[in-house]
Amino acid sequence: MPEFATELLLRPVASELRFLPEGPYPYGDGKLSWVSIQHGLESTVGAINVFDFASKENRTFELPGRPGFAFPTNREGTFVVGCERQLGLFDTTTGDWSPMGEVEAGVEGTIVNDGVAFSGGLVFGAKDLNFVEKKAGLYLWRRSDGQLIKLRSDQVCSNGKIIEGDGDQVSLLDIDTPTKNVVRYQLDVASGTLSEAEVVLDLNSREDFPDGMIATPDGHGVLIAFYNPHDRDTGQCVQFSLQTGQEEAVWKTEKAPRVTCPQLVQVGRSVKLFLTTAVEDMPAEMLERHLNSGCLFIGETEFDSLPDTPIFEIP
Repeated sequence: MPEFATELLLRPVASELRFLPEGPYPYGDGKLSWVSIQHGLESTVGAINVFDFASKENRTFELPGRPGFAFPTNREGTFVVGCERQLGLFDTTTGDWSPMGEVEAGVEGTIVNDGVAFSGGLVFGAKDLNFVEKKAGLYLWRRSDGQLIKLRSDQVCSNGKIIEGDGDQVSLLDIDTPTKNVVRYQLDVASGTLSEAEVVLDLNSREDFPDGMIATPDGHGVLIAFYNPHDRDTGQCVQFSLQTGQEEAVWKTEKAPRVTCPQLVQVGRSVKLFLTTAVEDMPAEMLERHLNSGCLFIGETEFDSLPDTPIFEIP
């Protein structure tokens, strides 16, 4: 099985940006966006960040709350963002926030977490801030009519998501992190309903937890970032076959065991793997040994193309 080392790409100067980086996404030519979900243990704000591969500059745009995801749109400088308990549009050029709808009504102690954009709209989940109760929602924002539809209400920490297919009948691959399973649903976009879950990857033999997930370019596998709460020298992102469940490749992050999200990006003529890592909940003495925690990494791959990463078309 191929094993790839990764290189440190960015060590954010501001410590708050290293607390919980997630959600990397291609952003035009030679750039990549990512979210800093929470700027410290007691913080209730986060930001959108845009990294330029050529200049190595990282620009930060503070949000009015904690973002779970942010996807580029067809409007220059504007992102669709899941922030706290709202879905909305954020204009990085003006700082304007335009709500599109609210979620988690009647539920205490949850905020929006990971999501995925696709032709039918958006699918995104929420998380229990205490990571204990099965009370967080899973939602569909349907492009055809702009409706927000609750698909489930029993997740703990809704993370990596992939949409397979197009049209009104698609498959959703989904991770609720504490279950350590990747499951597949059939999603009927028109009716706003999900089938029963089918487990496609059981990862309970691992000590770490699956977090962010993307598809391989051929759609036959997935890349999963693993968040390791234990005192380990390296973190991992692993490629799995969806047909066999076998590990096909692994990328390691030195002195950063809490890997949160992967993304494949084009850098020059090569397809590279970009990884975010986190400091979240790491004791001070552990952080002294894992000084790269909260940094952004990049590694070589054997891929020669990219998976689909659509921008969000503003209605």
